[in-house]
Amino acid sequence: MTDADPAPAPLEPLRLLAQDEDDLQIISAALQDAILRPRDVVWERSARRLTVTLSRFCWECGGTRVVSALQFGDVLSVQSRHLPRGPDAMLELLAIHFEPGEAPGGKAFLMFAGGGDLRVEVECLDAVLADLTPRWKAQARPAHPEAETGTEGIA
Repeated sequence: MTDADPAPAPLEPLRLLAQDEDDLQIISAALQDAILRPRDVVWERSARRLTVTLSRFCWECGGTRVVSALQFGDVLSVQSRHLPRGPDAMLELLAIHFEPGEAPGGKAFLMFAGGGDLRVEVECLDAVLADLTPRWKAQARPAHPEAETGTEGIA
């Protein structure tokens, strides 16, 4: 960088809203390789709200992490499959997939490394992703072995 080059502008915290399948794909891309623990998943049944707090790898800013929250509204049910139950087990989010149901509802699948998933049935798709803390330098860049997809058997 020369004296004439302006300094790069600091990145603003990420804030995304998903109200359809295409929007949710953008959130899914932003959350690829996020890590969390089962205790970071909170379903408030009476409020019909699911909140997931995670450490998001910031692909858009090259090698940092940030604490973020993903929240689904209008949640009818939440089910997990093949996920560790221990509150301190580590989970790595690979992707989020949406299967439309009776409009405007459907099921969002949070797919994790190792083949487990979390199914979130919603009356209508209403998801928000927001960064909550300043970014910090990641200890390592996530790697993606060819054989590990974690998408087998989604139902």
